[in-house]
Amino acid sequence: MLTKIYTPHILLQDFIQCIMVVHAELRSNGSAVVCPYPPAPQNSLFFYINDRIKVMKSDETEFNLQPRSVVVGPMVTRVMLDINKNHKAVRVGFHPGGLHRFLGLSMAEMIDGHYDAVNVYGSEMEEVNNKLQEAQNIDEIKDVVESFLLKKVNALKKALPFDKAMLELMRNSGNMRIDEVASLACLSIRQFERVSKERIGVPPKFFARLIRFSKAYRMRENFPEMSWTSIAYNCGYFDQMHFIRDFKQFASVAPGIIERDLEKAPVRLQAELRI
Repeated sequence: MLTKIYTPHILLQDFIQCIMVVHAELRSNGSAVVCPYPPAPQNSLFFYINDRIKVMKSDETEFNLQPRSVVVGPMVTRVMLDINKNHKAVRVGFHPGGLHRFLGLSMAEMIDGHYDAVNVYGSEMEEVNNKLQEAQNIDEIKDVVESFLLKKVNALKKALPFDKAMLELMRNSGNMRIDEVASLACLSIRQFERVSKERIGVPPKFFARLIRFSKAYRMRENFPEMSWTSIAYNCGYFDQMHFIRDFKQFASVAPGIIERDLEKAPVRLQAELRI
């Protein structure tokens, strides 16, 4: 498996966290390779270059084939992914408020939504998909995606102090008082709640919980030898019940079950949580 995480072009860094390219040729022996994909604080734009994946949401009983390019809104529940043998994909991870600025749409209307990017950008996105098929290596793949994103910079919605405040919340792993974050955003608590739902899709307290959970999940991925107690402490959980509650809500299972899921998952589909 080859994974490369790129720092975006300087003109993109205001609203994009990273561009991640993954290439994995898997041995499945004819059976499905299923990976859990838990919620994360970053919204994403995915491109599937070789085999397309299938997704099954928590309230569904069948996997659904995904388009070549997919806009994924705020995720608040876990999904399961059926990965094919030749998995080559790109993930564009947005900063808080970044996808709202990119699309100009309310994130509250996109919660747990997966949208065909061709329906948003038409023939332009079809051209991007075709160029990705022709790219000779992962650096060229990154260049194709980055070129598309750079064309959209002038059409971005204006950045607000809110976006920088939520980025600061992420830098602090979700461990800030909400009134402090609202102050950084130059908003009253009521205004802060309203803008949060518009630009990231969820209330700020919920978003802070999602950040903490995401950090804990990735710490377990990267440091499987760490105990859950150490992970909880490092992520700002000072109450074991809150730690377990967040895992049950966002991962659909208790922390101990995560170990088994991570051992069975052959591909990491999300970048580590970094700012």
